[in-house]
Amino acid sequence: MNDRRHQDGAIAQGSFGMRMRGLIRKEFLQIFRDPSSIAIAFLMPLVLLLLFGYGVSLDSESIPVALVVEKPSADTASFTAAFSKSRYFLPAAFSTTRAAEAAMIARQVNAIVVLRQDFAQRLHNSGGAPIQLIVNGVDANTARIISGYVEGVWANWLAHAALARGQPLALPVQIEQRVWFNSELRSRNFLVPGLIAIIMTLIGALLTAMVMAREWERGTMEALMVTPVSMSEVILGKLIPYFVLGMGGLALSVAMAIWLFEVPLRGSTWLLFGASALFLLTALGMGLFISTIARSQFVAGQIALITTFLPAFLLSGFIFDIGSMPDIVQTITHVIAARYYVAILQTVFLAGNTWSVVLPNMLALAVLAVVFLGLTHLKSRKRLE
Repeated sequence: MNDRRHQDGAIAQGSFGMRMRGLIRKEFLQIFRDPSSIAIAFLMPLVLLLLFGYGVSLDSESIPVALVVEKPSADTASFTAAFSKSRYFLPAAFSTTRAAEAAMIARQVNAIVVLRQDFAQRLHNSGGAPIQLIVNGVDANTARIISGYVEGVWANWLAHAALARGQPLALPVQIEQRVWFNSELRSRNFLVPGLIAIIMTLIGALLTAMVMAREWERGTMEALMVTPVSMSEVILGKLIPYFVLGMGGLALSVAMAIWLFEVPLRGSTWLLFGASALFLLTALGMGLFISTIARSQFVAGQIALITTFLPAFLLSGFIFDIGSMPDIVQTITHVIAARYYVAILQTVFLAGNTWSVVLPNMLALAVLAVVFLGLTHLKSRKRLE
């Protein structure tokens, strides 16, 4: 009797292995026959990284600024020359404030710096010489950046002028700035790791969202229903190939980030790929769950874009700071898996293996992966209705 049970168990185990190999092979053949899957996994990361890496920048450089000097002098010439030496400004001289204001209205310049007639005279007085700064406030963020840059030029010019006279610069407070993690202040170092999260969301959720729906549309799901294959095996057979495809897209994205865009990777590669595998399981779970609800590829694709891509783009901290969002929106971001993955990516790339940040976010991803894969398993039933 024991031998019979052992033999039946071996046969069942062998049948499971054969069924899984058949399902995985079938799915890989479908992937190779469908160019769209390969394009989403490898061509889309290439296009998005090139677009965001070269076409999108949060850095403000070569800002057109109008310089109005009412009474030229050696001091005014020295001060205006400081703008020409700065890579942040593209100065243009105007004879009157009215002409500079007309240029700002025409959007030819973004700011106006005015040096009054008594600038040189008041500069050497105890009260100092004020300068007037007029900034185009249509884009509030750019306006704040311009104000900070002008203050920086003013402070540096005062320091060099005092040094040239052999006198210390009398300031009540001296600020010594130290920029951690992204010392070059390149927005590309911030954007590219976050973009990897968007790419992985699209690969994981969008591809798998249409997998089951495609089976229903083509009528192949009915053929699977009459086989000894269980729905758990069907889900696993679709999960593994797209997991491999997603990790291939991740490898391409990381390679481009490091060698093409020169984003520093200060953490370990194994931690990066381990956290990415965990997030990919979450994204695959979301996509499979969507595919169990929608039996149309079009509907499944639209649902995937609305429920995974848009939240990942807007609410993950990829571009917009979560701490600046309203409280209710910050609460909603806690169910967005990309939020945790973006935090891990930016930390591993720019700061290193900071476990106090990485571990809580990986735990949150693990919980979300279990939830979505569990919902997919509960929703999947071997029935036609």
